[in-house]
Amino acid sequence: MKVVLSGYYGFNNIGDEAILLSIISALKEQKPDIDIVVLSNDPEFTKRTYGVDAINRWQMKDVFAVLKTSDGLISGGGSLLQDKTGMKSIPYYTGIMMLARMADKPFFIYSQGMGPIDKSVSQFLTRMMLKKAGKITLRDTGSIQLLRDIGLRNEMELVPDPVLGFHLSEAKSDWYQQQGFTKPVLTVSVREWPTTTDFKKKIAEALDDFIRRGNEVVFIPMHDKHDDDTSREIFAMMNEKAYVAPYNASIEEKVSIIGLSDMLLAMRLHALIFAGIMNTPFLALSYDPKIDAFSEQANQPVFAHVDGEWTSEELAEALRRHLEALPQEKEKLAAAVGPLTAKAKDTAKQAIELFSR
Repeated sequence: MKVVLSGYYGFNNIGDEAILLSIISALKEQKPDIDIVVLSNDPEFTKRTYGVDAINRWQMKDVFAVLKTSDGLISGGGSLLQDKTGMKSIPYYTGIMMLARMADKPFFIYSQGMGPIDKSVSQFLTRMMLKKAGKITLRDTGSIQLLRDIGLRNEMELVPDPVLGFHLSEAKSDWYQQQGFTKPVLTVSVREWPTTTDFKKKIAEALDDFIRRGNEVVFIPMHDKHDDDTSREIFAMMNEKAYVAPYNASIEEKVSIIGLSDMLLAMRLHALIFAGIMNTPFLALSYDPKIDAFSEQANQPVFAHVDGEWTSEELAEALRRHLEALPQEKEKLAAAVGPLTAKAKDTAKQAIELFSR
């Protein structure tokens, strides 16, 4: 069996690379001899890192050729179909689905999060292409409702994010061990976000307070240099000593750093998911409904929306309270995420069943 994977791969975004690794692992666990071709922005990196074939995602002639020789297309996971960050995403990903249809191959929507889809043309393209999907699996109820609201009537199934199926046998980071931490450690995942709220300064002040109370702070960049720049911008605003983990660390090491820490404060979804995998309690700072949705699934609090009205003092107090309640929060997190990790790999089985028909 040969399948083609389409997603936001090869862009050095650790969350999307974790999705890719998780999907590849789940597919191979179900069918060890499966042949996988990834549509990547950096095919050589993808081949080298994951031991699969990869082609340039922008070369449509090559994409169509490989689809013709495949058994089907997997689209996902992640938030591919949205027009919040630009108008190109939905035409691109639905265009790949259209090529699969032209090649007479089925396509499978793999644990995606939908939206926002605000433009009428975006809604039209999404509705028209997803009508033709062989199977639609979504990672949150908000995505299901959004597709219902824009007129899609297909059967849709709620499944966990694929990264929840990721397994790490042991949390290990040479960088983390070299720091010699002896106090409670808070890992912090931030990203750039267009807003009139001076959220970076507020985060810096709250983290200074957290450190003065006898704790450590480690920034963990999830999206390559992009998040490293934002982390270092906040780091430079602080008066107390903090740390920035290597932005080019592997997926496994970033999961380990979050797992070795006591608590996480994060804007990035997959930092929260890594915390769920490693049973590290977290506090979310939301910029998107997908953050709220996973936090609700994991039974962990969303402190505020980044655009909302909140103060550094309120964030500092929320961090203090969450740290004091760690034993109870660990129990809540384990109870909520445990069943999701068990189900996450089932999505790969459904995809293989579709392509085997």
